[in-house]
Amino acid sequence: MTQYDPNDPNSIPPGTPVYTETVTNVDTGRPVYTETVETTVVREANNTGWWIAGILGGLVVIAVLWILFSRSAAPQTDEALLQAQADAAAAQAQADSALIQGQVAGAQASVDIARADAARSQAEAIRAASEARAAEARSSAPVIIERQVPAPAPAPSNGVAVVTPTSPQN
Repeated sequence: MTQYDPNDPNSIPPGTPVYTETVTNVDTGRPVYTETVETTVVREANNTGWWIAGILGGLVVIAVLWILFSRSAAPQTDEALLQAQADAAAAQAQADSALIQGQVAGAQASVDIARADAARSQAEAIRAASEARAAEARSSAPVIIERQVPAPAPAPSNGVAVVTPTSPQN
């Protein structure tokens, strides 16, 4: 019997020991003895769970091996990305170089303008100095006028000066 039916009164539940007693009488003059035999009903083991676990474990191992061996060495996108990064770095270097060259050219132009302004100022100073010398050479001797100037006299007054708090104070 492979199934236990709890409604059947004649079926024995699995795992329950069954005691069977056998009595044998022998008239050989020996005492009568009783033999007891214990019988345990064991239900067959069901190993379906182990089969499922084994199959799933095998599938996992196959999946891991598939993933490991199906990978290529390096995807093409990585090489293209590296090439694009190198091109971008070269373009940035060229742009930086052009910027620096522009700044140097601007600084050189500023220096040239400053030199031209300095030369123009120096030429104007030389011209002004030569004009001043020419004007001095053309000028006649200075005229000196001398005359007698009388010494200033004090202001006329009628007597003693009176100072009051309301008089103007200059």
